[in-house]
Amino acid sequence: MIAHCAIVILVFILTPALGGQTGWPVYGHDPGGTRYSPLKQIDTRNVSKLQLAWTYDTEAVMASTAAPTPGRNPSGRPRMRRSSTTPLVIDGVLYMSTAYNRVVALEPETGKKLWEYESQHTPGMRGIAYWPGDAKSPARIIFGTTDGWLISLNAKTGQPVPGFGNEGLVNLRPGVADKFPNAMYGLSSPPTLIGDLIITGSHVQEAPSLGPSGDIRAWDVRTGKLVWTFHTIPRPDEPNHEAWAGDQWVDRSGANAWGFITADLERGLLFVPLGTPTTDFYGADRKGSNLYGSSLVALEAATGKLEWFYQTTHHDNWDYDLESPPLLLNVRRNGKPIPAVAVMTKQSLLFILDRTTGKPVYDVEERPVISDNLFPGGGDEPWPTQPFPLKPPPLARNSFRPEEIATVTPEHERYCRALLAEEGGALTGGPYSQYGPKLRVIFPAWIGGGNWGGMSFDPHLGYLFVNTQSVANFNKIVKSEDGTRFLRVGPDNKSLSLGEGNLFWDGEKNWPCQRPPWGELMAVNANTAEIAWRVPLGSFEELDAQGVPKTGTPNMGGSIATAGGLVFIAATVDTRFRAFDSHTGKELWVTKLATDAQSTPITFLGKDHKQYVAVMASGAFTTSGPTCPGGYMSTRYHEPQCTSRKWLSTSCGLPWNALTGCRSSPIRKPPKSWSNCAPTKA
Repeated sequence: MIAHCAIVILVFILTPALGGQTGWPVYGHDPGGTRYSPLKQIDTRNVSKLQLAWTYDTEAVMASTAAPTPGRNPSGRPRMRRSSTTPLVIDGVLYMSTAYNRVVALEPETGKKLWEYESQHTPGMRGIAYWPGDAKSPARIIFGTTDGWLISLNAKTGQPVPGFGNEGLVNLRPGVADKFPNAMYGLSSPPTLIGDLIITGSHVQEAPSLGPSGDIRAWDVRTGKLVWTFHTIPRPDEPNHEAWAGDQWVDRSGANAWGFITADLERGLLFVPLGTPTTDFYGADRKGSNLYGSSLVALEAATGKLEWFYQTTHHDNWDYDLESPPLLLNVRRNGKPIPAVAVMTKQSLLFILDRTTGKPVYDVEERPVISDNLFPGGGDEPWPTQPFPLKPPPLARNSFRPEEIATVTPEHERYCRALLAEEGGALTGGPYSQYGPKLRVIFPAWIGGGNWGGMSFDPHLGYLFVNTQSVANFNKIVKSEDGTRFLRVGPDNKSLSLGEGNLFWDGEKNWPCQRPPWGELMAVNANTAEIAWRVPLGSFEELDAQGVPKTGTPNMGGSIATAGGLVFIAATVDTRFRAFDSHTGKELWVTKLATDAQSTPITFLGKDHKQYVAVMASGAFTTSGPTCPGGYMSTRYHEPQCTSRKWLSTSCGLPWNALTGCRSSPIRKPPKSWSNCAPTKA
């Protein structure tokens, strides 16, 4: 297999590169994850003329279908209701997964369905992958599922591929979850394709400590057979095993890649961002630095051999998973290009490393951090230092003092001061404040800062575009009733949800309790590590109406950059989709969606020679928002002229149509109330 790797990689380089000029062949647009499109028909001069071309309803099925064991979702949850999928556009076809157990192929200019595959298994929430095929094998759509299956479909027909596993399906649980048949194991992000290999990470439990491993594995793209395994928690005969005390590594879960793996095809390297070892917020039973938890590891793609690693959080007690897609770029320093990899952390620290060695391009220092709020009598042993890049500075808030309470309205200030006063007054501080027996405000929260949305990059400007949020956890740690576990809870030992009892904010309004900005978009010059510009990302209509300066909002999702001088991003909780000038950060275009689009958009050139921009809008994961899925929206630029348009359908399952004839027949606006979209905090 290794002997054929160079030939297959050459085909992989050529085929997506050609499609990538006008399409969107992988999640990050290219294997290195730059999310940069050379298309420039839509530019700073005409982006304000973008109009809705079509929407695609994801056709919610409210009844759940139990998947056969093995691989069943052990939580018993119904089918996932929301999606952060990023579709692919290849050779004139748009491919996407939905939250309702379907993968579809659409005509990208109209949204017309070409084929549909429906499964008993829910695709991972962030999308699918594509293999271009070869002389003997047709092109394939490949994806993982939330309950631990790897599925391969014929890209032309949507039918499972015979000869791949068992009639197109491979069970991923053997070898990683054998001892834990009822534990969570699946994929939440698409696999990575390099040559004739499928590279998979996993989504595993965050507690208890023992469970399925987070190992990285490679599979033969034609047969589905396992090729190699990289142990993300090193075994006794492997490098860096000494980062674990005694036998605390045995059956340890976590240290998994639930985000995106990127690839350097020229060097045959994989860049794998790894999460926190379990349990996420208390590490008394995992003493040491806990490699390769919360680390970026570089692997030889053909063999899975470790080339280098860089740990961004030692002994992670904050769930600061390193899951932002590693972005490959060239950095110029002292007149010389350096092949680099940039990765954004949940702490909003931007690390730029030499991708051949793993050494920082810009200086990083280990700084002492305070280890307080510990349980009496010992237990956990927090790591005494953490790495901080000297450039750029932290890109979002990582500490808090009581005098920094939000004052955007008197009512909100009172609410937040009352929250801070609970249990006799919560602890503050930071960065890297410890969770412990005393209630505490901890910046950033486990949702970041930065997160899986990562960055986009304009190679001509040398700018990395980063979206961040400033949101805090509001928690403490208590012992379970039987004394065997340590649990993270809210004030008065409230059980946790994504809203009340978890975050330092007003969960009904999604307003954080510290002073703004609450969400930002910024450009970092990769050649200097200086911030070129930063602007608030998003706003709240209630505060806008009161004349409060733009605050930004919490956000989840990513941006794309184009040769038209634009940065497109949705992500915010204000249900908006925006375009910014990549040179200055000026907002040039905004449209309101039916619900939040916590996803990453794409752009492509249709067969009609028009450039389209598209995004999945399906509701919020981390904030209050509709539980029902949004439609898949595509917008395009066209010359101002009298044309007819059809709105094919809207999100939330409410179809409606409107044919327009320009000024004489105004376009019908979507209804203001979506009766079947109930608000939720989940």
